[in-house]
Amino acid sequence: MTRDDENNNNDNPLINNGGEAAASPAKRLKLAHRSDPHRRPQAPRIFAPFRTVGLVSPTAVPFTSLPLGKTTFQITTSVGQCLHTYDLRRGLNLIFITRPQTPTNITATVAWKDRVIAAWGGHGPNQEPGVWVFQRGKLCGELEMPLGSSEQVKELVVFGSWIVGRCLTRIEVWKSANYEHYTTLTPTATRGTSAGSTISGGICNMPTFLNKLLVGKEDGGVDIWNVSTGKLVYTIFPPDLTSGPVTSLQPTPTLSLVAIARANGSITIHDIRTDKPVMKLNASGASTANITSISFRTDGYGAGEDGQEAGIMATTGTGDSDVTLWDLNNGGRVVGVLHGAHNPPSSVRGGVAGGINRVEFLPGQDVMVTSGLDNALKSWIFDANSLSKVPRILHSRTGHAAPVTKLSFLPTSAEDADTTGKWILSAGRDQSLWGWSIRKDGQSGELSQGAIRKKAKKLGLLGKNLEIDSSTSLEDLKAPEITCFACSLNRDGGIGAAPGAGGIWSNVANKEGTSDASDSGTTGWESIVTGHRGDKYARTWFWGRKRAGRWALETTDSTEVTSVAVSSCGTFAVVGSAGGSISMFNLQSGLMRQRFPAPLNPVQAKKLKLQQLDSEQLPANSPRFGPGEGKHRKAITGLVVDPLNRTIISCSTEGKIKFWDFHTGILQDEIDWSPMTAITAAQYYKSSDLVALSCDDLSIRIIDIETKKLVRELWGCLGQISDFCFSNDGRWIIAASMDSVIRVWDLPTAHLINAFRVESPCTALAFSDTGEYLATAHADSVGISLWNNRTLFTHVPTRMIGDDEIIPVTLPTTSGERGQGLLAAAFDEPEKESEDEEDLLLDQPPPPPPSIDSLSNDLVTLSLVPKARWQTLLHLQTIKARNKPTEPPKAPEKAPFFLPSSMNGVKEQQQIVAN
Repeated sequence: MTRDDENNNNDNPLINNGGEAAASPAKRLKLAHRSDPHRRPQAPRIFAPFRTVGLVSPTAVPFTSLPLGKTTFQITTSVGQCLHTYDLRRGLNLIFITRPQTPTNITATVAWKDRVIAAWGGHGPNQEPGVWVFQRGKLCGELEMPLGSSEQVKELVVFGSWIVGRCLTRIEVWKSANYEHYTTLTPTATRGTSAGSTISGGICNMPTFLNKLLVGKEDGGVDIWNVSTGKLVYTIFPPDLTSGPVTSLQPTPTLSLVAIARANGSITIHDIRTDKPVMKLNASGASTANITSISFRTDGYGAGEDGQEAGIMATTGTGDSDVTLWDLNNGGRVVGVLHGAHNPPSSVRGGVAGGINRVEFLPGQDVMVTSGLDNALKSWIFDANSLSKVPRILHSRTGHAAPVTKLSFLPTSAEDADTTGKWILSAGRDQSLWGWSIRKDGQSGELSQGAIRKKAKKLGLLGKNLEIDSSTSLEDLKAPEITCFACSLNRDGGIGAAPGAGGIWSNVANKEGTSDASDSGTTGWESIVTGHRGDKYARTWFWGRKRAGRWALETTDSTEVTSVAVSSCGTFAVVGSAGGSISMFNLQSGLMRQRFPAPLNPVQAKKLKLQQLDSEQLPANSPRFGPGEGKHRKAITGLVVDPLNRTIISCSTEGKIKFWDFHTGILQDEIDWSPMTAITAAQYYKSSDLVALSCDDLSIRIIDIETKKLVRELWGCLGQISDFCFSNDGRWIIAASMDSVIRVWDLPTAHLINAFRVESPCTALAFSDTGEYLATAHADSVGISLWNNRTLFTHVPTRMIGDDEIIPVTLPTTSGERGQGLLAAAFDEPEKESEDEEDLLLDQPPPPPPSIDSLSNDLVTLSLVPKARWQTLLHLQTIKARNKPTEPPKAPEKAPFFLPSSMNGVKEQQQIVAN
C-alpha cells in the first residue's frame, strides 16, 4: 500500500486508525482498469492455439528413412521444431509427430534402429545446439554436448557404436550406447590450398571399414578419420584446384568405392584403397547446379539395354527440380531425367519455394523417394516391363509451396451436414487450390487441374527443351495465382457429378459456351468459382470430384477478375472485373444470364436519350436509376448475393456500394462514400442481413441491407486490413491487419474485446460455421494455424480493451504442443481478474439495493415476477386464516420395541377365513 493510499484510508470513516475495517461489512468494488507496462503477457482470452495443418517438408533438412522389417519403410521429415513420420505401405500416411518440440528449428536428422535423432540450435552466437533422440514420437534421450560448443550440427551419421555430427569446422563424436560425448575431430587445410578447413560436403561411412569416417572439405579434399583413435588416417586430394568444394559424399554398393560430387558439377567414383579415380562423370562441368544428394539403386535392375543389370545412380541438388539417372556401366551415361519432380528453386519461380534436398533409393526396392523445399514428399516406382528409364509417381504427400493468401471454411451442405466446419479451402501463391480436413489429415489434397505432366510431355516440356530454358516449368501449365474464390455446395454432385465430355475449362476457346448440360441436371455441377491474378477468366471447380470444372467465365470487358460470388442455391456465379463490369453466369450450362447494369436494347437506348435531353419532363414518381445506368467505374472489390436471389450488392474502390435487382439487372439504390474512402473488401452475414466492408482508411463499416444504412464503424487497425470475417453467430467481427495484430470487435457494442499480436502478419483468416475454430494464414508460413474458440466451453469476459492491452502470442504448432484442445478448454478454470485489477480493489460499503419505487406518480411499474407468485398476495389474510391450526400438535405414540411379524397376521387371517 502506498503513502497516498494510507492518507486516503485515514480519511475513510469505515476504516479505523488501526487499519482494520469497521464493524459494518464492506464489499470490495472494482474501479477502472489501469494498464501496467510491466504486465506479464497472457494468452488470448477468446482464442487458444490449437495446431497447424499443411506442413509436410517445408525446410531444407533432408528426410531420413528406416526399413521396418521386410514389409514397409518409415520416412521422417522435419517441419521446423518437430518431426513427422510417414508409413510408406499406407500411402505415406502420417503415423507419428514428435513431442516435445525442440527449442529452436531442427538442423539435421537421422533414423537409427527404432529411433530418430534430431539436431537443433546453433543458429546464432547465443543459441546453444543440442541433439535429442525420439522413439515413436516421444523424447527418450539427449546427447551430451561438449563444453563451449556453439556450432550448428548440419548432418548426422550413425554407424557401428558411434553417432557422428558434422558442424562447420569440426566433427563431434558420441557413443551410441549411452549418448556420451566421445571426442571432437578438427580437419585441417589441405597443403597447397587457401580455401581453409571449413567442412562443406557432408560425411559418410564406408561399409566394412571399421571406425572410418569420410569428411568432405571446402578445398575439395576428402579426409579419412578413425573416430575411435581420433586420428587422421589419409587425405584424398582434389583432382585440380578448380574443382571447388565437395558438395556430396555417398558410398557405392561396391566395396571401397565412394561417389564424390564437387561444386563444378563433376562426379568422381573413387577407390579409397588405391586412391585412384575409377570413373569421372560430367567432368566438363556443363551442369551449373550443385549436386547435393546421391543415391544408388540396390535391387540389381534398371541398367543395361534390357534393364536387367545393376548400376543405376540418381543425382539431384537444391538448385534443381530434376533428378538425373545414370547408368554406371561402360563408362557411365545419362539414361533418363525425371523433369519437374519438384518445383524449381525460388529464384526461378519468383518466391515459390522449390528445389530437391534429397533423393534416395530404398534398400532392395525399385522405389525412389524424393523431398523438396516445395513442402512435398514423393515416392516413385520403376515399372519392370516399361521401356522408359524414368519412374512414375507412386505416392505423394504435399502442401502449399508458397504462403497461403485466401482461406474459407467449406459452407454447410444441404445433404451432408456432418462436414460442417471440418474442411478448409485455401489458395496460395503457388497457383494451387487445396482442401484440408481437420478430422483426418490423410483426406487432405489439392484440387486437380488436369494431367499437367501429360500436357507438358505433349508440348515437349519434359524433353531437352527444359534443359535449354530453365525457367520453363510444369507450373506454367497451371492456372494463375488465385486471388478470390466463392463456394456453395447445395448443387454439388459429390464424387458422382458428371464432368462432361469435354476437358477442363473447355469453353475458353469456344466463347459461346454451348455445351450439353443435361447430364449435370441430375448429378449436380460445379460448386467453386475462382478468380486469378492477371486473368480475365473466372474458373469453376468440382468439390466432390476434387478437380477442375468445365467452364471458364470471361468478364464482359475482358479485364482481370477481381471478385466472385456464388448464390446460396448454387446455380449462379457472379463475376466482377477490374474495369467495373459485373456478370452473372449459370453454373449448369456456363452461359451468361445477366449483366449489371443490364444492357439496353435499341428502344430503351432511344428512350433514355430522349429523357436525358428533356429531363424536366420526367414524372415525379420515376425510379432513381434507369436501365443501363449505375455501372462501376473502378475495380469491383466485393460481391454479395442475398439468400433469396433478390438483390446483388457490389462495392468498388471508387467508394460506392450498389444494390442491384437480381432478375432485371437494374440499379435500385447506392451508398456513396467517395472521396472519403475506398472499399477494399466485403463480407456478408445472411442471418442478420449485414454487410461488413473494409476501407482504405483502416476502418470496417457495417451496413444493413434492408434499411441501407450505416449501423457500425469499427476502428483500431494500425495497418492495412488484410482479411476479416464474421463469427458464426454474427456477434463478432475478426480482422487481421498488416501490423501483425488480430482484433475482435463485439458488434452490438462496437467495442474491441480482444486483440493479440502474432509473429508474422496474418494474410487470411476464416471462422468455422460451428464456431469451434478460427483458421489463420501467415506471410512466412505455408501452413494453416487453427485456434480454438474458448467461449464455447467457459465464460470469457468481453469487456472493452485498449491498445495497451494487446499481448504477443505464439502461433499454434504442428504437434499441438502448448496449444489447447477442445476438452482442455472445456475443463479449464474460468479466467480470473488480472493482478492489476486486484490491486485496484478498495474496501467500500455495499451499494444500496436497487429501488423498486415508481419513476413517477403517473406511471405504473410492472413486475417481472410471474403472475402466480404475486396474485396470492391479494388474499393473504384469507390464506392465513384457512391454514391456522385448530389444536396444538400432538406427540406421536411410541412404537413397541418388538414389532409383530407379518407372518403372524397372515396366519390369523387364514384361521378366520377357515372358520
